[in-house]
Amino acid sequence: MPKNNREGQATVLDDSDYLTIKNHFVNHKHKLIVDIAWWTGERMGAVCKLPVSCVFDVKGQPLTHITFPKRTRKASPDGTRKTRQVPVHKNLRAILREYWQLHKPDINSCLFPGSNEGVSLQLQSFDDAFRIALRKAGMESRGISTHSFRRSFITKLARKGIAASKIQKLTGHADLKVLSRYIEVSDDELAEAIAVL
Repeated sequence: MPKNNREGQATVLDDSDYLTIKNHFVNHKHKLIVDIAWWTGERMGAVCKLPVSCVFDVKGQPLTHITFPKRTRKASPDGTRKTRQVPVHKNLRAILREYWQLHKPDINSCLFPGSNEGVSLQLQSFDDAFRIALRKAGMESRGISTHSFRRSFITKLARKGIAASKIQKLTGHADLKVLSRYIEVSDDELAEAIAVL
């Protein structure tokens, strides 16, 4: 069931949806948050809290992996948090290089500073801007939320035939049953599955 009034599953996006949403943001840091979420499948809350040093080296080069420190990530049902590292896709690497050239963030600070000095951008603040971008794009009634990026990442990998164990390692899910809830399966995909019998 697609998300409606914050109930149900977040809509899975395709490449065109991602670019449309991104292009309706004005702020460069909001655009980069969307890019990082799209190419890593991390939750927006953790992306907003990224330290610069978890993305760039001291010379401003993107690292080979983005590290999402455990303190920034959602806790599992048992209350534990785990650091997650995701390899940087070549498209994201190019975006990160361009961002560094334009903004040259302080290596010892938050990549996305909020209105208070030394504090990262709050998820609610990003979510407000996200909803404005969706409205401008005419996409506000499609069940899209910030969690759509994580569901899309996982669904895209599954549709490309990546084994669930590899997706699980990339996303940091402890339980394959929980991971499987993220994967959207279309009617066409079900018909294709039956056709191979």
